[in-house]
Amino acid sequence: MRIFIALDIPAEIRARMMEFAERARPYASEARWARPEGLHVTLKFIGEVKEDKLERIKSALAGVKAAPFPVTFANAGFFPAPKSPRVFWIGVAGGEALGQLAVAIDNATQSAGVAKEERAYSPHLTLARAGSGPGAQHQLKPLASFVETAPAPQFGTMTAQEFWLYQSQMQRGGSKYTKLAKFAMADQILR
Repeated sequence: MRIFIALDIPAEIRARMMEFAERARPYASEARWARPEGLHVTLKFIGEVKEDKLERIKSALAGVKAAPFPVTFANAGFFPAPKSPRVFWIGVAGGEALGQLAVAIDNATQSAGVAKEERAYSPHLTLARAGSGPGAQHQLKPLASFVETAPAPQFGTMTAQEFWLYQSQMQRGGSKYTKLAKFAMADQILR
């Protein structure tokens, strides 16, 4: 089973993101665009695990505590850069609390046998990816002019009050995400 941990996004913010995506899509119609139900803030990608390890991960995540905190979704950009884009993203700002939550989750899952992250946490929402095949490296380039000339998008702010363990199932047309377990945040300091 392929799993990851993420924050869910409220429907009204998700709708604003998809409105923005529909305005942007004509500039990169060949790119692989995210579906509305696929938008989430990944806190940790784990990958393939067996059922016994899944239960250890759930137990470890139950011990992660954090006070609820605001998360703002605004702006758009490219990885690795606008001149050579592979990923079109929406910015995610959650202050120190978001990064601390990601680190606490990383520490908890390590205690369940999951490798620690090697890179620093960089929150974002992937809106589109360049496909594969000939010319893929140019699929997102036309979006750069759209982003440069459009007003900086503002999608809204939510209060993160829980995080989810998701299953990811690869399917034709994109992955299907299923919520496996919810972990509520309490008014406690992260460990």
